[in-house]
Amino acid sequence: MSDPVILHDIYLARQRLAGQAARTPLVLSQTLSARFDAEIYLKLETLQPSGAFKLRGALNKIASLSPDQLERGVTTASTGNHGRAVAWAARRLGARAVICLSELVPANKVAAIEALGAEARVIGRSQDDAFVEARRLVAEEGMALIEPFDDPLIAAGQGTIGLELMEDLPDLDRVLIGLSGGGLLGGIGRAVKGINPRVHVTGVSMEKGAAMIDSLAAGKPVEVEEEASLADSLGGGIGLDNRCTFALVREVMDDHYRVSEPAIARAMLHFFEQEKMLVEGAAVVGLAAIEEHALDIRGQKVVLIVSGNGVDAGTLMRARTLVDYPAR
Repeated sequence: MSDPVILHDIYLARQRLAGQAARTPLVLSQTLSARFDAEIYLKLETLQPSGAFKLRGALNKIASLSPDQLERGVTTASTGNHGRAVAWAARRLGARAVICLSELVPANKVAAIEALGAEARVIGRSQDDAFVEARRLVAEEGMALIEPFDDPLIAAGQGTIGLELMEDLPDLDRVLIGLSGGGLLGGIGRAVKGINPRVHVTGVSMEKGAAMIDSLAAGKPVEVEEEASLADSLGGGIGLDNRCTFALVREVMDDHYRVSEPAIARAMLHFFEQEKMLVEGAAVVGLAAIEEHALDIRGQKVVLIVSGNGVDAGTLMRARTLVDYPAR
């Protein structure tokens, strides 16, 4: 079986994204570098026009559709950020978009999708429930399904982050990446290891409902029960018929850590108070893993993928209730 995503696919994706998605900055965190005796850099995907890395994959996929497919419109199921990216890309390319979401998706993310001109449909208690409606739209209305992660074009789009990392920091030692369906980690992992196989790729998931990790442990895709989390963007299954990201993550990921809700909360508050960034829980799980698992990164050049800004003040206040956060 051939690889679902190769380095060449990621370079082609970068061509499609030129002038559409942003090349996001990679900035050194002075506070984290001093705390952990390492060079810790933040890859600020929060600065994408849609607020998260998902724009890369959505644009790469939608830009590949025929004019006839664009005329019929696009749909997807999402935990929020992917739906926002599809809405943004569809508006940019002149296509109708219907975004299907579960009741677990925060209201601020639903509002952000609607503000981009897309229709948001809230269906059921899980992403799998939302997918039922998206697939109905494909079958009955001929809309194009824009997968959140399990599509080579989606993973290749996210992989353009890896190209930028290796260009901006060629002697990168380790990258920590939030892991949900695997499009982000799989794409970045393929890119960085395709250029330097010695780069260490670490995945991070929330403690409960880590579908990819449970699937890797089982040796096949399995279903998991979704639970509310500060890192809500990492929720959802990987699909029992997963055809791309399960194999890709298994190949490129070196290790993985689960992080607790208090650890995510501490990391969110660090970003808010020390880095002056209001970012969502899924965006800070790399820092949560370093802290909670006392990872030895001394002397290394480490990148944290700060993946999205889909958070509101209420969520930040909820994070404060989970931990007594000391001033640093």
